[in-house]
Amino acid sequence: MKHIITIAAALITVNLSAESWDLQRCIKYALDNNLTVKQYELNKEAGDISLNTASMSQLPGLNASASESLSFGRGLTADNTYANTNTTSTSFSLSAGVNLFNGFNTRYTIEQNKLNLEAATADLEKARDDIRLAVAAAYIQILYNREVSNVARKQIEIDSLQVENMRVRRSQGLASAAEVAQQEATLAQSRLTETQALNNYNLAILELTQLLELPSPEGFTIVTPALPPVIFDLLPTPEAIYADAVVTKPSITAEKLRLDAAETGIRIAKSALYPSLSLSAGLGSNYYTSSNGYTADTFMNQLRHNFSQYVGLSLSVPIFNRFATRNSIRSARLSRDRQLLQLETARKSLYKEIQQAYYNANAAQSRYQSSRAASESNEAAFALMSAKYDNGKASITEFNESKNRYLSSLSTLLQAEYEYLYQTRILRFYQGESLTF
Repeated sequence: MKHIITIAAALITVNLSAESWDLQRCIKYALDNNLTVKQYELNKEAGDISLNTASMSQLPGLNASASESLSFGRGLTADNTYANTNTTSTSFSLSAGVNLFNGFNTRYTIEQNKLNLEAATADLEKARDDIRLAVAAAYIQILYNREVSNVARKQIEIDSLQVENMRVRRSQGLASAAEVAQQEATLAQSRLTETQALNNYNLAILELTQLLELPSPEGFTIVTPALPPVIFDLLPTPEAIYADAVVTKPSITAEKLRLDAAETGIRIAKSALYPSLSLSAGLGSNYYTSSNGYTADTFMNQLRHNFSQYVGLSLSVPIFNRFATRNSIRSARLSRDRQLLQLETARKSLYKEIQQAYYNANAAQSRYQSSRAASESNEAAFALMSAKYDNGKASITEFNESKNRYLSSLSTLLQAEYEYLYQTRILRFYQGESLTF
């Protein structure tokens, strides 16, 4: 790692004039502002409303009504004859009803809505986990692209120096015009490489700012963390990681809760097989006038005299409803079976993700070890080639080839280091640890 530190120290310093973001701040900001997360928050709020609606259905219903009617023309009078008359009628009523028993439908519906709310909460946490992983991946990509840009700039420094040396040697008659042109072409290629590296860096910045829902990437910079030394600990097996993740990860929790909700849905469908009993009560009064000579009592007297109350029980026994209940039960069981498959799919998907991260971490470890050995060898070879070139015992072509191999191996080493860092953090994340570097 010494050569990485040496080169990083010799290259450009990150401009911290703008406020820099560390990984934890990026993750927190994304969780607060990402639109996908906000959508899942709305889903959770909708589930809370549904649960409240189901819970409140246990309360009695209370309704008040008032009506006014006016009748014209021929009609039946008080003495049982017909005559042309105008009548008015005003009525008031207040009624209440409560469901005493409906086959436990209300209780099961409340239970199902509770489970759906818990599943929506787990979905929200899964969305947050996905954002955490996406932000961490984008953050790592910025760090890597920044290091590649630094390597490209170092390459320009070396090539610029060689162009100046070659021009001096040309003036001294020690180099040809073709050699000068060749080195200038090499410098131009190095500048193109730097441009491409900077473009990749800016695109990585753009990707992260889009995840954060920032309006523009302008002025956005990240903190370069003090990376720990690469230590190749024995990685836990995918089976061991999965055993922890399958218990704690919200993607599995949500599907388990939906399975419980589907089981409850079967009980809700079966509740239609039972009789239902409801209690109702009410009170009312009315006021009546006629234009056929009938003398109506006063408004208040009529309301008092016509005041009535009632209490009633209603029992409904299902006998035959064209197999609607039977088919509802069958549909509920199909929903349960589909959810079983969905749960199994989620488990397999989680295991595949863990397997992928595990083998990626192993591959990155092997790649890092071989890349470090190659980089050290290329660094030593470049040092020897530089000495030979300075003493006139190597051509500029040999010098450039050795330099390019060294810088290329350095870029490969950086990529392997960041890949190993990311993949091992992913494995720890599946085991319940937070994403930190």
